[in-house]
Amino acid sequence: MNTIWIVLPILTLLMFELGLNLKIEDFKLFRDRPKPVIAGLVGQIVVLPLLAWLIGRAFGLEPLFLIGFVLIACCPGGSSSNVFSMLARGDVALSVSLTACSSIITLFTVPLIMDWATTAVGSQTHVQLPVGKLFMQNIVLMFLPIVVGIAVRKKWGSAAEKMHKVLSKIAFPALIFLATVFFVQNREAIADSFGQLGVSVSVLILLAMASGVLMAWLLRLSGRERRTIVIEIGMQNAAQAIAIASSPLVFNSDIIAIPAIIYALMMNIILIIYVAIAKRR
Repeated sequence: MNTIWIVLPILTLLMFELGLNLKIEDFKLFRDRPKPVIAGLVGQIVVLPLLAWLIGRAFGLEPLFLIGFVLIACCPGGSSSNVFSMLARGDVALSVSLTACSSIITLFTVPLIMDWATTAVGSQTHVQLPVGKLFMQNIVLMFLPIVVGIAVRKKWGSAAEKMHKVLSKIAFPALIFLATVFFVQNREAIADSFGQLGVSVSVLILLAMASGVLMAWLLRLSGRERRTIVIEIGMQNAAQAIAIASSPLVFNSDIIAIPAIIYALMMNIILIIYVAIAKRR
């Protein structure tokens, strides 16, 4: 079974479900509260990819894994981060706004960052990035489903709310199903690399969350805003990274997708622990 035929509908479903939860006003939070929005976006779009590159180099990841490691780091926030923010008693409106903004901004930043990363790896691989095809794939699989979801919410509000309730319950199990299929098909490669990648991914997530705490402290943000930024920076859209890595139009490589699979596992474990601690405090 080719995983691309599983990841494409799952990613489209996640983006449509995100659109159903968005209003135009969600993109305007920057005007009212610029500091937390700037902190979250800088953490996701600048700090996280930079950390991924430095950590990947420090741990000596092989070139294809390094490309996949940077790829998951430069993807936008995951839609389930909104649920985690709610559970952690964070700022859900800020979470929704950051997820929405990062999903749009990364349409442009992901091709740029990945073009730089594949060029930097250079002769160590034969991988080349078709930037135009990646950009078009992101438009079709991410931007259009979000726009359709927003339009459906605006025109049929009550129906959109019902659809959102159903799809929000399906989204996470669908991602787990994708990860399970990928694990089964690539179990030997994942087993051989899990030690090194598992530690690298865990360090990346923890340092990314720590950078969120630091930025929130420097900007004197509230506790609710801080918890939300920590979750947003630590929770990336693994489905998009897998779609880019395994797409025949882009990398066409299951090996490059492996860091995103391990990231999805460790991300949920670490953030579930964080949410539990946040709730008790």
